Amino acid sequence: MTVPNSYTVRDVRIFPNVVLAPMEGVTDLPFRRLIREIGGAGLTCTEFIASEGLKRGVGKMHEMAQFDDDESPISIQIYGRRPEVMAEAARIVQDMGPTIIDINMGCPSKKVCAHSGGSALMKDPELARDIIRAVRGAITIPLTVKMRSGFDHTNRNADEIAYIAQEEGAEGITIHWRTRSDLYGGERAVDKIAETKAKLSIPVIGNGDVLDIPSAMRMFEETGCDGVMVGRGAIRNPWALLQIAQHINGQPVTEITATDRRRVLLGYLESINGRFRSERGTLGRFKKISNYFTKGLPYGGDVRTLVLRSQTIPEAVDHLETYFERLMRFESGDNTVFREARDGAAAK
Repeated sequence: MTVPNSYTVRDVRIFPNVVLAPMEGVTDLPFRRLIREIGGAGLTCTEFIASEGLKRGVGKMHEMAQFDDDESPISIQIYGRRPEVMAEAARIVQDMGPTIIDINMGCPSKKVCAHSGGSALMKDPELARDIIRAVRGAITIPLTVKMRSGFDHTNRNADEIAYIAQEEGAEGITIHWRTRSDLYGGERAVDKIAETKAKLSIPVIGNGDVLDIPSAMRMFEETGCDGVMVGRGAIRNPWALLQIAQHINGQPVTEITATDRRRVLLGYLESINGRFRSERGTLGRFKKISNYFTKGLPYGGDVRTLVLRSQTIPEAVDHLETYFERLMRFESGDNTVFREARDGAAAK
């Protein structure tokens, strides 16, 4: 099949059609800058933001919605359960100048679902309709909706909710193949993405375990989707979006070296310094990103353990510097470097 390389949300062209997913505690301004510096994202999205907090003027909510002047197209995602509050939050967000506003109907967290927000809305099509209608009536910029395939396996109704969203004025839909009850596991089933694509006239984006070129192509081929959204795969490999986009467009695919990985990970640390109230907060975020970033790398488990046990930023950086130096030697053909390091640690 021929894979598309773009799609359009009203008059906004998303090219390449590879989207950075909204992720709580991840897709803040520094992380989105990192992805944009590398390239490949046709659209970036903020973390999901509570409509109630926006309405009350909570400073943290407004900070989460910040984006760079040249970050375009950019989608700000909001969540909540009260249509009138969601409408007010959407008006506030629109005044900030984003390209798109997105409604979160996919978050599986207990905190969000407990208040009938996020993926809990999949259980209540009428409330979902009221929220989409209220938000659409409150704004003039494009509106999209992100959802899961259903709340649980007895209620996989993404095609129904997506059709409601389209009829109420949404101009793009993203569907994660998991249900809310799957959380971050479950058995892959993309049928609801395919069914929704066949049913709707607006773009449908496939989401869920899109980690690299093969998984992205599989999503396109099995669902006919208009684009793919990359979530946790972008933390593990910030070049994933670029590599997928290059493949779709028939371009040479960038190969990543240990030097590249060191530069990007330590550059990310520099970018978040000062954004948290304490070194402990900065270190906590850095540990989270480092944990994903080193998965799949040779002997990555060893350095993950050391970083997670680190009590200070310099200690974590020292472990990573040592690891990347060894990884450079390993890539140059020294297959003994990590074994020698393990043997030396065991002898102490």
